[in-house]
Amino acid sequence: MSFNNLDQLYRSVIMDHYKNPRNRGELDSENKLVINMNNPTCGDRIQLHLQVENDKITDAKFTGEGCSISMSSASMMTEAIKGLSVEEALKMSHYFSEMMLGKDVDEEELGLDLGDIEALQGVCKFPARIKCATLAWKAMEKSVNHR
Repeated sequence: MSFNNLDQLYRSVIMDHYKNPRNRGELDSENKLVINMNNPTCGDRIQLHLQVENDKITDAKFTGEGCSISMSSASMMTEAIKGLSVEEALKMSHYFSEMMLGKDVDEEELGLDLGDIEALQGVCKFPARIKCATLAWKAMEKSVNHR
């Protein structure tokens, strides 16, 4: 597949998550973790809701507003971390941060499927947008590390 076709495919995945976000909303559980974060540079805001039971993320939802990168990243992240242990989710977040810095990520080494998240790898070419892409991930890290 040519670079242009791959780039177009990635853009369509990002726009699909932006227009049809997965896991948008709030959790009703009393034992949920909730964190609010924002990117003051561009105005992106997210409220992340996580349900963690026995060190496993059993559910994840988000609300907020922002650019297509931040909202699609939140959608992709909530899909990817459901069912993972907190350790696995943090490992995935680390690899995502590395990807945002332009480093190659070996999914075999990660041992987890990145799925649609790979569509965001082109963001590293636009340094001003990296904070948009990582906002939801930083919220997840902060939430599980301070529970």
